[in-house]
Amino acid sequence: GCCHDYVAQHRILFEGIQARANIQVDVIWTRDKSAKPALPLFENPDWAKGYDIVIHDECAALNENARLMENILKAHETIPSVQLHCAMHSFRGRGNSRETFTAKGHHDWCKRIGLLSTRHGPHVPVSVEIVDAEHPITKPLKDWVTGKEELYNNAEIYDAEPLAMGTQTYMKNGKEITDAAIVAWVNTKSGALSFSTSLGHYNEVVESDEYLDLVTRGTLWACGKLDDPDYHTPYTGTNAVREIELKTPAE
Repeated sequence: GCCHDYVAQHRILFEGIQARANIQVDVIWTRDKSAKPALPLFENPDWAKGYDIVIHDECAALNENARLMENILKAHETIPSVQLHCAMHSFRGRGNSRETFTAKGHHDWCKRIGLLSTRHGPHVPVSVEIVDAEHPITKPLKDWVTGKEELYNNAEIYDAEPLAMGTQTYMKNGKEITDAAIVAWVNTKSGALSFSTSLGHYNEVVESDEYLDLVTRGTLWACGKLDDPDYHTPYTGTNAVREIELKTPAE
């Protein structure tokens, strides 16, 4: 979808996760840079069959296909998931009105994730503070400061359990502004287990050890493998990477 360097990021993510964990990360991606990219995978009700977990990294804000959302949510009644960055802002339909953000499809998606986000701040570093140091995902992790990044707001919090908070300080109209929001969390109350982080706009952040460690541990936790030492070795097999071909207007 739009707004990110997915040409590089899909590779950064699967290589980074597979270097840290014994997980085969298959990828389906597209060069479509619109806010309404084609998502043919989700047209099949059994789209996630055979997988232990799904990582969502869509940026599809204008997608309003109710059938796709029904298929996605149905799969995640039993299959755990990870949501990265713009996945929080996807599937909201026609625009940025309050009515859009509370439309049924997007609202159900946000309930699945655990919180609703409606906007992000400027492109400046985010200070990340671990706020649940006893959770299995974050127990060995440390606070850090990202490079240039986006801080997503928390418009409404449903069943999200915060793991890390982010703060961002910047100047606006001659005044210093500091915003704070949950930037990593889990949800254990809306279908299968779910881990999310709203961080991950720029390649510099996605390829950092701090980010990849967080995402990898969140993935292992959500599929019940975080305590299994067999999964804490690099994956040495092959994975499938499929690019969805772009269609011309005539098609």
